[in-house]
Amino acid sequence: MIGIFDSGVGGLTVVKEILRYLPDYQIIYFGDSARLPYGTRSASFVKKYSEKITDWLLCRNAKIIIVACNTASSLAADFLKNKFKGVPVFEMINPAITEALATTKNKKIGIIGTRGTIKSNLYQQKFLKADPSLQIFSQPCPLLVPLVEEGMLDDKVTIEMLKTYLQPLKKEGIDTLVLACTHYPLLKKMIEDIIDFDVKVINPAEILAKQVKTYLEENPFLVKKMKKGSQHKFFFSDEPYNIEKISQLCFNKKINFIVKNPFDG
Repeated sequence: MIGIFDSGVGGLTVVKEILRYLPDYQIIYFGDSARLPYGTRSASFVKKYSEKITDWLLCRNAKIIIVACNTASSLAADFLKNKFKGVPVFEMINPAITEALATTKNKKIGIIGTRGTIKSNLYQQKFLKADPSLQIFSQPCPLLVPLVEEGMLDDKVTIEMLKTYLQPLKKEGIDTLVLACTHYPLLKKMIEDIIDFDVKVINPAEILAKQVKTYLEENPFLVKKMKKGSQHKFFFSDEPYNIEKISQLCFNKKINFIVKNPFDG
């Protein structure tokens, strides 16, 4: 199985891309909705629960781990790789950086994400380490996640918030924009309509899914393909907010899930 975790429902956009590129593999998903949002939590907190969730997924036969949370990718992915040596751990940041570096022409790259992801500065550091001549412009967008979770994708309020958040990046003349939050792909079309038409908008989940597909093609015996009649498994540590609406947006159907909180509070 492919193990995927997030702080809540946003990681379902990553599941969507994995299913698109790897439809023959079973997924086990854990959303830590009892402790969301990770974006406002300390690094030690995020590492602690990322470790617990990873161990829990591995105990349930996950063979690879996908950290489908930008904050956990920023703060805990390297920690998990060291902690669980021999387990392939994929995260959201490096795929986005690789794609953005290959895309940008004027070396002006924008990043939008939660306060936690932007504050971690990891995207900026990794971009500049790869190419010190880059100009990186970051914009925290704290109101977008609750708007998405309310299902307000075409709402005037969401459009106005996007215009407010994107305007400073437009002024800087970026030609590449990274969606550094798993909720934002649900707003991708609106973002593309608001940002300049020649700006490439990058969904890290899509790039990640392609990388995982390549990895499994190169390591065909690591993860067995899904048996006939098997189903994907979705777990949340607390009743996920507006899950029916979010799952409809991601999969065009309601998903079955189990509420299970195997960790201390």
